[in-house]
Amino acid sequence: MSKEVVFSGIQPSGTIHIGNYLGAIKNWVALQDRYPCYYCVVDYHAITSPYEPKTFPHAVLDAVAANVAAGLDPARSTIFVQSQVPEHTELCWVLSAVTPVGELQRMTQYKDRARVRREVVNAGVLNYPILQAADILAYKGTLVPVGEDQEQHLELTREIARKFNAAYGPTFPEPEVLFTPSRRLMSLSDPKVKMSKSMPGSYLSLMADPPAIKEAVARAVTDTGPTPGGEMTPGVATLFQLLDVFAPAKTAERFRAAHRAGDLRYAELKASLAECLVEGLEPIRLRYRELIARPDTLRDMVRHGTARARPVACATLEEVREKIGILKT
Repeated sequence: MSKEVVFSGIQPSGTIHIGNYLGAIKNWVALQDRYPCYYCVVDYHAITSPYEPKTFPHAVLDAVAANVAAGLDPARSTIFVQSQVPEHTELCWVLSAVTPVGELQRMTQYKDRARVRREVVNAGVLNYPILQAADILAYKGTLVPVGEDQEQHLELTREIARKFNAAYGPTFPEPEVLFTPSRRLMSLSDPKVKMSKSMPGSYLSLMADPPAIKEAVARAVTDTGPTPGGEMTPGVATLFQLLDVFAPAKTAERFRAAHRAGDLRYAELKASLAECLVEGLEPIRLRYRELIARPDTLRDMVRHGTARARPVACATLEEVREKIGILKT
């Protein structure tokens, strides 16, 4: 078994779109066969933003269903829910004792939230990176597959691990960022910004049915003006990025050749891409519908994952408690 350990968190925050799939989930699936993997639905992280408590349990199960449908395998990966392993929050408190407040205040995500809506910036938003560090370090994670927007948080995790180790002796590895091989997917409606579920029309749901897929692709922005040297505009590049993943190589190359020759027909490109997306996403959509209709099965998956995750986190906490001098009774 590899000495490397993979950890990543999944937000239970609604629609999972194709950008999430290409930027994260597809990579997580590939890692299952190479390393021990822990994939955690981070529900405690999610409550730092406004949410609906009555529907929140369903959102958590929905995140489990969507990720399993997309290829995460409970038999090969440990898939669990953050709140079911209380050692995460205990370790968060311990790590907060070695984390300078100034380091938290300089986090870009915190500053962005504080600038836009200061009245809703709670202490949880400030301490978010410490809980994130605890999530990873509870399993002594060494590889963390994340997007570029989380790189600063991962550097703080490394700093927290160094500070704890310096104060109490070698305990935690310093986890490395593992970026996805795919570049980030841009919005279908505004290809200058990243695809986001907070922007209607910008994203394609991973669970979209065929008519919705065809409509989203048909509306996607293509050329926004002439480009030097026949380079692809951002909107066209996004369509080709999807084509490279979901279409046969010969199909993608045929359209690239047409683009190079200057006679690409966008209607034809979009129609072909839509058909490839329908075919490629259909197994995920059907598997998701099957899973979400069986909430007891999803709860069993969570319990199974918790039974695998918690002993590991407990062993880490036992070591931490001993090193920081907590009384044993």
